[in-house]
Amino acid sequence: MAASGDLTSVEYIQHHLKNNSIGDGFWTLNLDTIIFGWLTFALVAFAAFRMRKSLTAGTPSGIQSFLELIVEFVGGQVKSIFTEANKLVAPLAMTIFVWVFLMNAMDLIPVDLIPKILSWFGVDYVKPVPTTDLGTTFALAISVFAIIIYYNIKFKGPIGYIKMFLFHPFGKWLMPVNIIMTTIEELAKPVSLGLRLFGNMFAGELLFLLIATLIVIQALIPLQIVLGLGWAIFHILVITLQAFIFMLLSTVYLSLASQTLDDH
Repeated sequence: MAASGDLTSVEYIQHHLKNNSIGDGFWTLNLDTIIFGWLTFALVAFAAFRMRKSLTAGTPSGIQSFLELIVEFVGGQVKSIFTEANKLVAPLAMTIFVWVFLMNAMDLIPVDLIPKILSWFGVDYVKPVPTTDLGTTFALAISVFAIIIYYNIKFKGPIGYIKMFLFHPFGKWLMPVNIIMTTIEELAKPVSLGLRLFGNMFAGELLFLLIATLIVIQALIPLQIVLGLGWAIFHILVITLQAFIFMLLSTVYLSLASQTLDDH
């Protein structure tokens, strides 16, 4: 193939963009997305557990100092947006940032490495980057959206939440328009969260695959190495930025949901 075997460049890219799935239609499950998504989450949980066991008040280790820096950074962002004291938002924001970052970081592994290893065990298709799957990004976005609805009801009350749809943003004389506008505004939150993360990560993965196809021309192998290394270095910024944006927007939406009607 363009990068291995007998496949053309187009077939090579199509092969790497196909999930390892079971089921049909709506009930299709992308096993690679589920497995690598939960593996990265397990890594987050394991690291948190180990750090909790080894925390020191004196001179912290290098890893502890790095994690404390991340915690302080995320905590500062949350405090600047979510002025009310809240036990859920900061840990949630931290979990989102670290988990999304790790799932994005799977994109930095050479595109043929994991598929090649798994092919030895009879696995023909695998996409190891969970955030290049709409199922992952929308699952995260819908989870945040569920908490947004909960916060709306908690802080505004059930009647206040209904009033938000009836009277926002144009007042009581334009209730039908208010319902349509507010519904679109609310639904746009999970859609924008899910599509933004998916679009950026899918584009990054596709570019890595396009660079990998250059190996078909032996004279272009040095160019492939330079381009691959350059894009990988730049992609570190991309995966970090996308994790930060997802975390930041989630915090902003939760802050808006926690406001009462009098605050609007």
